[in-house]
Amino acid sequence: MFAIGCHLSASKGFLAMGKEALSIGADTFQFFTRNPRGSRAKELDMDDIASFLAFAENRIRTPLAHAPYTLNPASADERIREFALLTLADDLKRLSHLPGSLYNLHPGSHVGQGTEPGIKQITEVLNHILWAENKTPLLLETMSGKGSEVGSRFEELRDIMNGVEYQEQVGICLDTCHVYAAGYDIVNELDGVLEEFDRIIGLEKLRAIHLNDSMHPMGSHKDRHAKIGEGTIGFSAFCRIVNHPALQNVPFYLETPQETVTGYAEEIKRLREVRK
Repeated sequence: MFAIGCHLSASKGFLAMGKEALSIGADTFQFFTRNPRGSRAKELDMDDIASFLAFAENRIRTPLAHAPYTLNPASADERIREFALLTLADDLKRLSHLPGSLYNLHPGSHVGQGTEPGIKQITEVLNHILWAENKTPLLLETMSGKGSEVGSRFEELRDIMNGVEYQEQVGICLDTCHVYAAGYDIVNELDGVLEEFDRIIGLEKLRAIHLNDSMHPMGSHKDRHAKIGEGTIGFSAFCRIVNHPALQNVPFYLETPQETVTGYAEEIKRLREVRK
């Protein structure tokens, strides 16, 4: 399986996103559950969802929903954590109507209280929002380590997951720009990085990959995406990533800076051409 897609606007609905994905050579896509900088979510259009599910059968695989950037379950401020908890819980309930999807979350920033307390706050929020019958896996995204971000080290993500009651519902989304900025050498030591991930977390927990080049060098702790092949990671490294044996069944999602979806179409075409 080689599922590859990009980030699309959800404003026109799921059926429109599905058709747009196919039009650019994608067979999956990512979307924001609501305004990435806000809190309000549109009412679900159940007719649109039904039309999308019928259209997507055997065409679209594993849509990835992305939580708003504003959420911070690692905060020491109870009001900020409560806002994150309510939004995440609402998103998971909404996603229950979209079977086969994944839900991606930036773990958050501890904002000076320290990594360990931040991890504790995140696990407490996750334990409030996950329930036994939940069918939408929640993915913690690997982070670049800027500021007081939690999740730039595999050990931190492992510690969050270890504190969650329903551990089978939690996985990882690996962002290539972020892990490179965090100091993991996916250019020269991809095998080693994946072996380390497997040893600390387990490759079975790797459920999605954000494919992004980086504007800054390895270890910069700067989260600035670049187009595939135009950053410090380089196209050859992405050829190795999409062909790595350990990643054959993991869906890929482009988040590169594009003015239109035509740019995504070109990247998808190039990556499909080098996929063996």
